[in-house]
Amino acid sequence: MKISQILQGKAINALYTVSSDQTVLDALKLMAEKNIGAVLVVDAGQLTGIFSERDYARKVILKDRSSGDTRIGEVMTSQVITIEPDQRIEECMVIMSDKHIRHLPVVKQGDLLGIISINDVVSAIIRDQKTRIDSLESYISGSPY
Repeated sequence: MKISQILQGKAINALYTVSSDQTVLDALKLMAEKNIGAVLVVDAGQLTGIFSERDYARKVILKDRSSGDTRIGEVMTSQVITIEPDQRIEECMVIMSDKHIRHLPVVKQGDLLGIISINDVVSAIIRDQKTRIDSLESYISGSPY
């Protein structure tokens, strides 16, 4: 299964972004409103970072910084690891596991297409396995599939 298939299968494939000059509080409000764990940081149409709940905990709360006064650019993860839509889900899992990350922006030739979360990956694997199991059960029982 390819990453593009996961993006197509997402119920909501919206890109929620903030700019690096917005406050952490702005990002947190967006994340709470959309029930998401990370937002992409986009400046002048280019992906410049990602801000996650982990960034908030480690770089704001534990550093006793103010969410209303701290700019995203000060605390975002600027070395963004990305994946391309034609890469396979197995590659995505390896990257997420090795890098200890839960969100991967999907980029093709510099264009931001979407974001994949660990939940998206697990859901896709479960759907794929269910389809395989159903197909095998049909084959074994002699039912047309």
